Amino acid sequence: MRKSILSIIFITILLPLLYFAETEIKQTVLEIPRLKYNGGGDWYNGKTELPNLLKFFTKETRIEVSIKDFYIESDDSRIFYYPIIFLTGHGNITFNDVEIKNLRNYLLSGGFLYVDDDYGLDKPFRREIKKIFPELNFIEIEKSHKIFNCYFGFKEGLPKIHKHDGKPPQAFGLFDKNGRMMIFYTYESNISDGWDSPGVHNNPQDTRTTALKMGVNILIYALTN
Repeated sequence: MRKSILSIIFITILLPLLYFAETEIKQTVLEIPRLKYNGGGDWYNGKTELPNLLKFFTKETRIEVSIKDFYIESDDSRIFYYPIIFLTGHGNITFNDVEIKNLRNYLLSGGFLYVDDDYGLDKPFRREIKKIFPELNFIEIEKSHKIFNCYFGFKEGLPKIHKHDGKPPQAFGLFDKNGRMMIFYTYESNISDGWDSPGVHNNPQDTRTTALKMGVNILIYALTN
């Protein structure tokens, strides 16, 4: 099963690279930026998160990816070069009219946004997403969903990495009219903090491994759906 999944990913990555081959941007491997946003929240939080996840992803799948932490702004037209974008942080977040239009087009065109609430992001994030998709609502993702078993198995669904308010971890999806998940949002879990280097949060190694495995599932799901 994993071999067939990886074959799909190679095709998923290859086609965009061929399409943009004649442009000024010469991508040779998959790149995943974080989304820079306004409003005061720390969009830049966790500098070792993505590099550590992508190293683990390459180790587990043998798929070459770009191991770096970089960002793209919400109104940048180059956002369409990236099949997956990551957003996290604490505190407020705002999108202006240009950013709202650009993000809506990106997501409806096949883009995927993974959002991890690092504490305090929930209310402003939901408010701003409602501006982008006033006609849609987040749906809670059940533990039987494919995202929890597409590569590694998570029988209990979303794992809990950080305590935060002590609430159960929850996963939510925002789907287009065809049923494709455009946004995957994790709350009271803080998966991405588990990707950070060992000394950042002093997470036990098994907790970090669980978070990294869930991260691989998110990437696999996004690239194959």
